[in-house]
Amino acid sequence: MAAQTILFDFTLDKDKTADEEARLQVAKILRNELEQLFPQLELAYSMESLENGYFAVLHENKDTVITCRIFQHGLLTLNVEYFLPDGKEPIISFDTMRTMELILRQKFESDRSKYLPPIKRGGYIDIYMTSSDERIIEYDIDKVVFEERSPFQKIQIMHSKTLGNMLLLDELQNIAESDLIYTETLMCRGVENYEGKEICILGGGDGALLYELLKENPKHVVMLEIDELVMQTCNKYLNVICGDVLEKRKSDQYEIIVGDCVEYLKKFIAEGRKFDYVFGDLTDIPITDAPEGETWDFIRTIFEHSFKVLKPDGKYLTHGNGSTCKVQLRLFEEQLNLLRPKVKFTTTKAFVPSFMEEWLFYQVTFA
Repeated sequence: MAAQTILFDFTLDKDKTADEEARLQVAKILRNELEQLFPQLELAYSMESLENGYFAVLHENKDTVITCRIFQHGLLTLNVEYFLPDGKEPIISFDTMRTMELILRQKFESDRSKYLPPIKRGGYIDIYMTSSDERIIEYDIDKVVFEERSPFQKIQIMHSKTLGNMLLLDELQNIAESDLIYTETLMCRGVENYEGKEICILGGGDGALLYELLKENPKHVVMLEIDELVMQTCNKYLNVICGDVLEKRKSDQYEIIVGDCVEYLKKFIAEGRKFDYVFGDLTDIPITDAPEGETWDFIRTIFEHSFKVLKPDGKYLTHGNGSTCKVQLRLFEEQLNLLRPKVKFTTTKAFVPSFMEEWLFYQVTFA
């Protein structure tokens, strides 16, 4: 069950909305047509002398509420909202929406019109998320498989009809059963040779990176993950992508350590321990206009410690963010350019199914 909000937009000739009299004529045409669909429609409130237009609220049986706004600039927006209980049919079908749009477009002699299918608000299952550059994405999620809060973050497993089970951390897409391409691009499969190499993973609590790396026959992999509940959850609900590595936790070939990766990096530095590869599978690049704040400080801390445990010919690999986040990616690269000793980097891209967008990945070595 959820509130259903249907949005219509119409672009009109500015002469039809330039003054109060013209706008009232448009409002009259609109109401006449709405009454064909909502025969018991009543006007609840109107503001006819707005500085830049007209506004009205109408309702049918105080259940379906319709808001109308006419802007003097030649734009009419119409919102239809009602509550839809489980098991009930929508008040307005897709065919009816399309017909309503076409009729109003003709009546208004509109140059352009658009309607959006119902936005479902307030339901138990949240089907809306955002891309890295904050565009709204609607998912075909049909079930909440798991939801709990750890001492560090909110953990959810959602089931998508097309993506399978999907991990969300603090309500952000993290990885899904469909996302092998994410892991393969992060590790540059087919390009990098991990056989006989010593590897450190920072984060990676979903287990997917560790699982895929072990197929490459490395000498040893140590994974540093702070959130025990993330690993328990992924072991139970995402074993398609992590196998049994989160259950065993340790073998001759790998070890998972539960704890703060920064503290363990300090320990490795003190011990003089070095790795051929360090993976930063931690936080995304922040969407900010300047490299300031707690998350940027954390990224700089990870850089500082990671390169101290990297062998001279070693490589640091990490994900960035969506390819459309040009400013934030540039800020990230500026931070890399500030590192001493100097480093150089290359990038790769991949379209990640559960993100529904292309992401950028970094490969960093000493210059």
